[in-house]
Amino acid sequence: MDAALKLFTERGFHGTSTAQISKEAGVATGTLFNYFPTKEDLINSLYFEVKGKLSRRMGKDIQAQSAFQDKLKKLWYNLIEWGLNNQDDFLFVGQFCSSPYISNYTREEVMKEYVFLHDLVEEGIASGEIRDYSGGLIIGMFYESSRTVVNFILSSGPEDKNKVIEDGFRIIWRGLAKN
Repeated sequence: MDAALKLFTERGFHGTSTAQISKEAGVATGTLFNYFPTKEDLINSLYFEVKGKLSRRMGKDIQAQSAFQDKLKKLWYNLIEWGLNNQDDFLFVGQFCSSPYISNYTREEVMKEYVFLHDLVEEGIASGEIRDYSGGLIIGMFYESSRTVVNFILSSGPEDKNKVIEDGFRIIWRGLAKN
């Protein structure tokens, strides 16, 4: 899986052959096919694994926060830190979240890992703390904004990473908050 992740993020789906993955992993191609009959099966398994890790990290310690804004901020910090500490995974999710090679079944199974996120957005809307926008749009904007912050930090190496993360959250919050 690590070899596939590395190659898919470097070369894309079409630029990565199963022979390259096998070679990078140090296993015979036949062994790879024992576990993953097709390259599509492999990328779907990898997507499910990486998105699961992301979900668990995003949700870490969210419920320990009492105020909605604090929950959202904790989620933001978790997401950014995960992206900074797991750059290949973060890049992979960004590259393949809209890929036609990720099956509808995999997408549906992955979404089960993110129920807490949809519930959090609904909590904010129901409490009147955030505007009544589409939950999917809010989540999409939140994720894409996190990608911008992670990429900005990685590419420019700002001296105060925490200030950039905080500024990114303030931008998101100002767009969502009702007041």
